[in-house]
Amino acid sequence: MNVTILMIGKTSDNYLLQGIAEFTGRLKHYLKLNWVELPDLKDRKNLTAQQVREKETELLLKKLSARSVVVLLDESGKEYTSVGFADFITKQANSGTRDLVFIIGGAYGASEELKKKADSLLSLSRMTFTHQLIRLIFAEQLYRAMTITRNEPYHNE
Repeated sequence: MNVTILMIGKTSDNYLLQGIAEFTGRLKHYLKLNWVELPDLKDRKNLTAQQVREKETELLLKKLSARSVVVLLDESGKEYTSVGFADFITKQANSGTRDLVFIIGGAYGASEELKKKADSLLSLSRMTFTHQLIRLIFAEQLYRAMTITRNEPYHNE
């Protein structure tokens, strides 16, 4: 199964880049992982939050194929335990999903159009995190899910 993490804007903080690189390296043993960064909008300062969400949605939708299963990270999404998330990933793989795309939106969140387009919504917490930090948190949870799936000694329960 191919997993793509599609996101708006660059990760700028070095400690986040290092953490993401660490988990990306670990994940290559389990699946093909592709990080796709779309550039921040150039005229963002002159736009309302709603306009930013709409323009970002246009950019994101252009990157999706009809065969992809799309999971949008959103505060209103379903919350899983780590084991539950591992089960979700396993079910996707077992159902024949070839391309699983996780979308991490920009600072203003996702538009209603993007939420409707997604096959499911996923919340990593009820708390709010920066869209850059959530990349590291998600990378770690994806790695944790893969080790749980294979009954490897990373996750303790």
